[in-house]
Amino acid sequence: MSEKPTIVPSENGPYLVTNCRALKGMMDGKEYPTDGTVALCRCGGSKNKPFCDGTHKRNGFSSDKDPGRVPDKRDEYVGAGITVHDNRGICAHSARCTDSLSAVFRLKEEPFVAPDGDRAEQVAATIQGCPSGALSYSIDGVEHRDRESDPMILIVPNGPYVIRGGADLQGVEWGDGASHEHFTLCRCGQSQNKPFCSGAHWHHHFDEHAPPR
Repeated sequence: MSEKPTIVPSENGPYLVTNCRALKGMMDGKEYPTDGTVALCRCGGSKNKPFCDGTHKRNGFSSDKDPGRVPDKRDEYVGAGITVHDNRGICAHSARCTDSLSAVFRLKEEPFVAPDGDRAEQVAATIQGCPSGALSYSIDGVEHRDRESDPMILIVPNGPYVIRGGADLQGVEWGDGASHEHFTLCRCGQSQNKPFCSGAHWHHHFDEHAPPR
């Protein structure tokens, strides 16, 4: 497995990345050339996305967290064969869980997770698709949080950066139970939980191809 990249979220500025060896589109697989050192836009306004062009200096971008963000709180849902761990405070709202297994991950219902709503194997497989690391699971008392992957930075269309295979993300406060192996970083500039994605790109209709305001 190759060496992990180092990512430094600069104050009111871009992500400064070293040892960036795999930067590509998540859906189209487009590879972006890099010599290992890049500055990635996180204000949402660059004309040269995913790379920074200095727009953050002119559009008032702030790297501060929103004090009204969803609290950092990890919940556990104990089932007969599996325990689901969930932290809504670090969720990127990709809807992988609710779209894939709605009988377990239930929109607009409480409790949100019904761990016995499907087979434990299916619940585990669905959790393994969570890009943000908000979800993990335990079977027989052993927690499964991280996955095996080569280090890479993937770019979600009109969405966040998805980090896989781990990265040395510096100067951040990690959420309770968060995975350091896979997580999502805000790209639209509107997250309530910067530098992590909070799903704000959905609400703000982030369009990476729209001309800057």
